[in-house]
Amino acid sequence: MKLDKASMRRQLLAARTLLTSEDAQKAATALARRAIDLPELASAGTVAAYVSVGREPGTRPLLDALRAHGTRVLLPALLPDNDLDWAAYDGADSLQRAGRGLLEPGGARLGVRAVLDAEVVLLPGLAVDGRGMRLGRGGGSYDRVLARIERSGAHPALVVLLYDDEVVARVPEEPHDHPVHAVVTPAGVRRFTA
Repeated sequence: MKLDKASMRRQLLAARTLLTSEDAQKAATALARRAIDLPELASAGTVAAYVSVGREPGTRPLLDALRAHGTRVLLPALLPDNDLDWAAYDGADSLQRAGRGLLEPGGARLGVRAVLDAEVVLLPGLAVDGRGMRLGRGGGSYDRVLARIERSGAHPALVVLLYDDEVVARVPEEPHDHPVHAVVTPAGVRRFTA
């Protein structure tokens, strides 16, 4: 039976609720270790990332490792129209609670086009398939970011961070969906070709 995006999202989110805090923390540590070894991240001057919340694959150890490495990390701030503004990550103490349970950077906003400076964009997601097609949460914020990147002619590496079982055979796609270049899971890295 072929699932639509909404049904697949519900199943994947339900599976995440079954993770213990300990399992989520172990996965976050493993994700950081795997991701920091990516050549794209190791050589990037600027990385656009995000702060994981709830049972999302954890990004905080990776954010801190990138910052310690001297990488400029940009984090999103959700705008009222669901677009994303960006600000520099200045450490965990600089994060502020925002709407929808999100944590956002407390520094000066750099504008929606700041993401175009990134050599790597880390994307949240719920699943990715063997073609590199990503299933997001459905809010459209990152669809806007990816469309902005495409229109600008920028070519950052697009990387999604997931749990091992979220690399699936196929995700439903729409014409506006963009494939990613790589997925990082606690077990390893998988790359995709266009």
